[in-house]
Amino acid sequence: MTADLQRRAASLLEKCRKHGATIATAESCTGGLVAALLTSIAGSSDVVDCGFVTYSNEAKQRMLGVKSHIIDQFGAVSRECAIAMAEGALANSGASVAVSITGIAGPGGGTPAKPVGLVHFACAAKNMPTRYQMVNFGDIGREHVRMASVAVAFALLETQTL
Repeated sequence: MTADLQRRAASLLEKCRKHGATIATAESCTGGLVAALLTSIAGSSDVVDCGFVTYSNEAKQRMLGVKSHIIDQFGAVSRECAIAMAEGALANSGASVAVSITGIAGPGGGTPAKPVGLVHFACAAKNMPTRYQMVNFGDIGREHVRMASVAVAFALLETQTL
């Protein structure tokens, strides 16, 4: 974890405190890195409500309420799944904002339609439309995809907590 991401995590927590926002995360390819980085900051317990690490399709369905037809029709790495994950994390937590990440970090698992480095993000907040973003980082290496994904998740949370 980089010093820059730690500074961003601390800044995000301060912004959330200022606006009375609390956070839930729904992570797949990042395996809980967003929640881990946020909770590495002392005093984060007043902002971070919970984190869901839903690596398997079954966990996405069971813990976040992602409908099986979404995964069957669009796949776990899709706009539809990312949105359902964020909205499910919001609904299944006490948080006011939730971010989701689902993608292919590599080195394997990619296809021509969904290559290594493709990551879908969503951010849901109470009384606001869910925001969505897709990034194709390319095959830059597993850890680089995962850390770059954390940065995008922070950016979404920063804009959604205004």
